[in-house]
Parts: sequence; structure tokens; C-alpha cells
Amino acid sequence: MTTRILLADDHALVRRGVRLILDSEPDLTVVAEAGDGAEALGMAASERPDLVILDIAMPRMTGLQAARELARRQPDLRILILTMYDNEQYFFEALKAGANGYVLKSVADRDLVEACRAAMRDEPFLYPGAVNALIRNYLERSAQGTDPPARAITEREEEILKLVAEGHSSKEIARLLFISVKTVERHRANLLQKLGLRDRLELTRYAIRAGLIEP
Repeated sequence: MTTRILLADDHALVRRGVRLILDSEPDLTVVAEAGDGAEALGMAASERPDLVILDIAMPRMTGLQAARELARRQPDLRILILTMYDNEQYFFEALKAGANGYVLKSVADRDLVEACRAAMRDEPFLYPGAVNALIRNYLERSAQGTDPPARAITEREEEILKLVAEGHSSKEIARLLFISVKTVERHRANLLQKLGLRDRLELTRYAIRAGLIEP
């Protein structure tokens, strides 16, 4: 059987290169492309792919945010994160979001096809550095007898933070998320209080450090 794939990345050149890799395999085919996480949600609903490949840093909604939502909406959907970030924080967030694998763009030509097939067998795919991080994290938690810290902000607050940092007004955010302007302002105030920040500029800096937007 051929695996039907939805590819989401905000760079058309990257999508083109990845598509060439995947479409050259007899058992893999890209059926749709998206330029951001929000568009990926809509296409996943309409195209019903078997597998979604998501970049992390995308406008409107990151790959991690999209992965969490897709895992809720379509539990049988396989999800891969394809990213330039060799970063333990993003790796663990990807696992928590429901991703089946984490692939680096720098070695996509070597690893991506194998990762797709592993995901369809319901097996995890992790690059060597991620495996080391997973083992180290497990050993550290076992030694300390602690669980990983809870998220500092809620998923909805994360959505608001990303859109604020991208320069959207409260009215625009309300329209994008189908909520009231008053609700947006309340979430924004909660973010400032929780994170100990003062204004949009500091929220933007925090969003960059958290990987929600690119600097």
C-alpha cells in the first residue's frame, strides 16, 4: 500500500526538495502541501493522509502546536517532525505532542524515508543525538526522583503568544482563533503576569527563546 503524506513547511524550496525525496519511493506519495500549521490542520481534515510531516517554526501555528491538535483530532494519524533544530527541548516537546519521530533536515535525504516507514509501522524514529538525550534525561530523572516540570503556559496561551509576537492585533487574533477580543486581552494579561513580562517586545523575545517564532 502507498502511504499518503501531507507535507507542511513554510519554505516552498524545502517542500520541493522533500517532495522529490518522498515521491521517488514507490510506497510513499505526497498528496498535499501546507505553508503553516493552521493550513495543515485544514488539509489533514480534507485529504485524510496517513502521515503528516511538520516543520517546527511556521507562521500562525508551529509544527508542535499543529501536532498536538492533529493528535487530538485524528488519533490514528502518524506524525513526523522535520526540523533544522538539533535541540533537546523541541525534541521532548515533539514527543509530548504525539509525534512518531524527529528528523533533522540536514540529513533528510538519509533518514526521512526510513522515518516515514517506521512511523507507518507504529515504531518511533529518533536520530542518534535524540536517543542520547532521551537516555540522559531518563537517567537524570531517575537519579533525582522527579518528573519533568509542567508547562509554564497553557496551549491556548501559547497560541496567543505566538500571534502577538508575530505582530497581530487583538482583533486579528480573535478572528483567527474564533474567540472574542476580550478573551484575547485576558489571555494576554495572564501571559504577562505568568511570565513576569511587561509588554509586546518582551513577549516577542520570550516567543523567540521558546522557539515559537524565528528571530
